[in-house]
Amino acid sequence: MYGWTVGEMNDQSGRTFVVTGANSGLGAVTARVLAEAGATVILACRNTDKGERVAEDIVARHPEASCEVRELDLADLSSVYEFAKSCPRFDVLINNAGVMAVPKSRTKDGFEMQFGTNHLGHFALTGLLLDRLGDRVVTVSSGMHLLGKVNLADLNWERRTYRRWPAYAQSKLANLLFTYELQRRLDAAGSQLRAVAAHPGYASTNLQSHTGTIQDRLMKIGNRVFAQSAEGGALPSLYAATAPSLPGGSYVGPGGRFEQRGSPVLVRSSKRSHDRRTAASLWEESEALTGVQYGIRASLDPKQN
Repeated sequence: MYGWTVGEMNDQSGRTFVVTGANSGLGAVTARVLAEAGATVILACRNTDKGERVAEDIVARHPEASCEVRELDLADLSSVYEFAKSCPRFDVLINNAGVMAVPKSRTKDGFEMQFGTNHLGHFALTGLLLDRLGDRVVTVSSGMHLLGKVNLADLNWERRTYRRWPAYAQSKLANLLFTYELQRRLDAAGSQLRAVAAHPGYASTNLQSHTGTIQDRLMKIGNRVFAQSAEGGALPSLYAATAPSLPGGSYVGPGGRFEQRGSPVLVRSSKRSHDRRTAASLWEESEALTGVQYGIRASLDPKQN
């Protein structure tokens, strides 16, 4: 079946992209493809040694490529602030980095690791960079958001018994609630910036190897048997980041069966992801937890959900 490929991507010369988690997996592929298309790419990585190897490989393949590695640890707000201080003006932010189903642990600021990294770190980063952003922000969610519930009374799993998969699903639902709420606020402010989201389907990356349980081995087998490549998994993010006429508030995923693989298309998200009350409350809590104030407010009809 015919579908969008990177060969149809417009020339990205003159445009600058920031890609979080670009030291491996989907982020590394995303950075490489954008650089090959002429973009300047800032690889925002916790592990800068791995990031440098990715950048060196890109330049080795394409000597004219322009890429730069900068340190960013989304599990440490001081690192987020430090990165933002020196970041130049750019066109597209791709909030790609993430952790999945990890054992119970805390970020340097005391947040539950998955919620703190996947949502709060990117929430803070986006807010700090918003005045330097020229086009759009792409936040990578997951099909697991369908199982997610946002517990506003215990976002950081301080009162509940920690469960790694529900915690992951909450963080991925938060990614979508954030994207849709950001777009509403941008619209209310009359901004031309766009907030969009994407999910990779089932892609073979090292994301599935940090649970610390036998699930790592099972998912490794699944990667070999069922998953698409990282190149395939990066397509929705690349489309979301570069398609010229993509509307704000869009959600892009694979077009194949059960959205597990295939060319990128617009897909639907759960009813919970469109709950405006929850989105507004999550936004307020995220500002309070991170200390990052966006300064853009959206009117919320209390009768709407």
